Amino acid sequence: MPEITVEGLIFLEAILAGMIVYSGYTCIRMFRRNIRHSLLFIAVEDILFWLGTAVYLFVKMYQTSDGSIRWYFVLGVIFGAAACRALAAILKKIMGKHGKRKIIPKNY
Repeated sequence: MPEITVEGLIFLEAILAGMIVYSGYTCIRMFRRNIRHSLLFIAVEDILFWLGTAVYLFVKMYQTSDGSIRWYFVLGVIFGAAACRALAAILKKIMGKHGKRKIIPKNY
């Protein structure tokens, strides 16, 4: 059984992994907004993204906890994605107040 400090570090790695996954999907959504394409291409993009995400998270889980599913890892990934979304919303609000140039897309 891992010590609490090791579990805390694994939780932080899981948060970072969740942020990476959320940021990757945000990039795909921005790409879709700028370049319109068919539903078939969107479906292929989604399948490839989620397959890549599954492999990425499996590798991270295997590296951190020898492949056993730890609920704090799953919660860390969810928390990381939620934190990244909240940060993007805050940045969107700040950019809306302080300038006309918007970096973050309107509907993300």
